[in-house]
Amino acid sequence: MSIIHLLDENTINQIAAGEVVERPSAVIKELIENSIDAGSTAITAEIKDGGLSLIRITDNGAGISKADIPVAFMRHATSKIMTAEDLLNVRSLGFRGEALSSIAAVSQVELITKEKSSLNGYRYIIEGGEEKSLEEIGCPSGTTFIVRNLFYNTPARRKFLKSAATEAGYVNDLMEKLMVSHPNISFRFIVNNQIRLQSSGNNNIKDILYHIYGRDISKELLPVEYKSEDVKISGYIGKPSINRGNRNFENFFINGRYIKNKIISKAIEDAYKPFMMQHKYPFTSLYYEINPSLLDVNIHPQKMELKINNGDHIYDLTYQLIKDTLSRKELIPKVNISSESKGKNIDKAKINKLPEPFEKNRINQLKALETLSQKSDNTCNNADNNISDMSSSQDKMASTNIIKETHNNYSDKSHIEPADKDKAVIEEQMSLFSTNEEDTANHFLSEEAIKEHRIIGQLFSTYWLVEYQKELYIIDQHAAHEKVLYERILADAKNHSHSSQVLLPPIVLTLSLREQEVIKANKDTLEQLGYEIEHFGGNEFSVRAVPADLYNLSDKDLLLEFIDELTEDVTGRQPKPESILEKIASMACKAAVKANHSFSTDEAFSLIKELLTLDNPYHCPHGRPVIIAISQYELEKKFKRII
Repeated sequence: MSIIHLLDENTINQIAAGEVVERPSAVIKELIENSIDAGSTAITAEIKDGGLSLIRITDNGAGISKADIPVAFMRHATSKIMTAEDLLNVRSLGFRGEALSSIAAVSQVELITKEKSSLNGYRYIIEGGEEKSLEEIGCPSGTTFIVRNLFYNTPARRKFLKSAATEAGYVNDLMEKLMVSHPNISFRFIVNNQIRLQSSGNNNIKDILYHIYGRDISKELLPVEYKSEDVKISGYIGKPSINRGNRNFENFFINGRYIKNKIISKAIEDAYKPFMMQHKYPFTSLYYEINPSLLDVNIHPQKMELKINNGDHIYDLTYQLIKDTLSRKELIPKVNISSESKGKNIDKAKINKLPEPFEKNRINQLKALETLSQKSDNTCNNADNNISDMSSSQDKMASTNIIKETHNNYSDKSHIEPADKDKAVIEEQMSLFSTNEEDTANHFLSEEAIKEHRIIGQLFSTYWLVEYQKELYIIDQHAAHEKVLYERILADAKNHSHSSQVLLPPIVLTLSLREQEVIKANKDTLEQLGYEIEHFGGNEFSVRAVPADLYNLSDKDLLLEFIDELTEDVTGRQPKPESILEKIASMACKAAVKANHSFSTDEAFSLIKELLTLDNPYHCPHGRPVIIAISQYELEKKFKRII
């Protein structure tokens, strides 16, 4: 008796559906990608019960001809490619020809479609992979897919799904990524008859990021851009102060497709490493346009992963682009010390008069700001009434500070009518969110600014207080000195201008064969740093000199710890010289001045001046902030001078 037999078509379709259709969000992804490939400029996605009972996708795309409708639901039927050679140059989001057959195999599908050139459209029904009807109807141009009772004929798979609310959350995340990846398309997302997300399709990425992620994030974004013959990168990255404990905000898109790629993720995280603490991940929204011939998108059923033929080149481009962008910006975090509860709007804030005569002018200014704040906030609320996080106390602070800046130029607009005047101020306010140009002359660590620094003194023998332009800057002396040593060692090594300190007597280390290989393989790099290590016989090596800046770390255990890190990093291949430099430079933490160490004012001033020369003076090698700032406004709120 034959043991091996062919599976029937229905079983094959259900097996394939398990690869393509895991949950409702996967169905929506496949259908919307088809809508995008059809040239749609407006797409509506609607779900009920998390997408289990109903999914409706409507677009204004090209539509499907009558002859193509039944064929579209066959396995591996697609209009995107013709031969295997076409896989090397795929430009569409879909191409595998599995989605519609997989969806139809595990649900009840109704299709309503009409080509723009046709007078009438067609209604097609297929349930569990079995065709039910095809009829001619009147309908608008475009395509509507209605998917009911997902997994109705595979109850075992349905049991693995989460609650309706959780599944709706997955769909919401997907819709956010689709909106961000295709800013030229107007999307609408409806959950249980309520609109949850909506985009205008005006091709303004910053607007979409503002509406999805809110003001706190959108005002802390930096633009990036790179262009070559085969690769183009654009989009926004967040300042290091915007970070999360997971990679949910680390998004990038390749040729319009949301992708997970280890090479790009590593490049992003490596570039942020000097600016961010460990186990924290940045905000990115990066758009890659890569020559399709350099990509292989046919490695994952859901097309969530791809291979990049020139992966090292993409890594280098991404790393350098992000690093250069962050290095040119002032990244001192502003500290909010207010304890007001969230939920208050700016127009409810009360600014009381204070009795001192010298306060009168300031109070009059604040009253004017309050009036202006009410007008601008009301206008913003009308425009963004779907944004739930606009009323936080931190948002109030950002809005009020921006109003202060615009108020200085308000008198120049006296010739404008009142309504136009308010509009002009609002536009100026919003432009502050959309622009990322910074005046480097006003940076706290700039040649001009340092002349105006007023060093107040040392706090807790650890922190230095500096006043500059109505803000209090607090410098962590250990983090600052650690970063100075870190970059000094890196610079000396790269410029081949290292200095060594001879050890008398030398340190003798007993190393394993693997450790010996690491020392030999990286001998040139270690010498660049200032180490002199020689074979002493057998398994022993003598360390005759160490980097001068790390002389107080000439400890046997620390050297072994460093060699252990290099050994672990090898994993079958030699580490890059840059990673070795970073490891040794991170030892600057142990060599830097510690907390509870008294500094003189001259020493503090010299430390600040040396920070001025660094590429990234705002974060220590471990990502902790070196400097934080507190505004005069925050302090006055705390002392109830502003209530």
